[in-house]
Amino acid sequence: MTHPCAAELAARVRGELALLTTANRFVDLLESGEIPRERLAWLACEEYRIVGSDRRSFALLAARFPEEPAGEFFLGLAQGEGQASKLLDDFAAALGESEKNLRAYEPKPLAQAYPAYLAQRAVFGTSSEVALAMLANLEEWGSYCSRTARALRANYGLDEKAVGFFTFFSESPPGFEEQALSVIESGLAAGDDPEEAARAARLLHAYETAFWDALAEGLP
Repeated sequence: MTHPCAAELAARVRGELALLTTANRFVDLLESGEIPRERLAWLACEEYRIVGSDRRSFALLAARFPEEPAGEFFLGLAQGEGQASKLLDDFAAALGESEKNLRAYEPKPLAQAYPAYLAQRAVFGTSSEVALAMLANLEEWGSYCSRTARALRANYGLDEKAVGFFTFFSESPPGFEEQALSVIESGLAAGDDPEEAARAARLLHAYETAFWDALAEGLP
């Protein structure tokens, strides 16, 4: 069996995910100013747990796959989550949420499915699975963050510092796609299953959708 190259696999999976993408009700309501301020606190608190978990997951992946190109790629993602954590503090502070509140908040189970799955893949998955999942889903995640940042400024009076977390994720880091494709290509060459990688991308997409749905649950 001839395996697809990384670029072909990524293009195919992106096409599949585009067909699965539905409206993001939370972001839609945010743009119309209909999200209660309490739900903004939910967003900060859920992300507090997600960022902490993802940082550890990427650090574990860097330890499991230390050789280039995977080691540098996953270490860079872990460092990015460290930056994001500091920016998230600014968002929480603008909402009046303390570190104590962030820790005490009871997370919504489905909102935490995304980091739980990423942690599972960090322990049991291949480098190409995680790299493809992150690459294939990044554009959609970035677009939601960009829309969220604009809506928070326009409808909730937050300044640039307060929305820095979402601005940070609005665009992929320079060279991200090339790095991710290199990791995928290296993994496939070493025997990683391309269909398992595609499945990981689809599952991560579903869990991201569950995150946003959980934030909008019960809203009129």
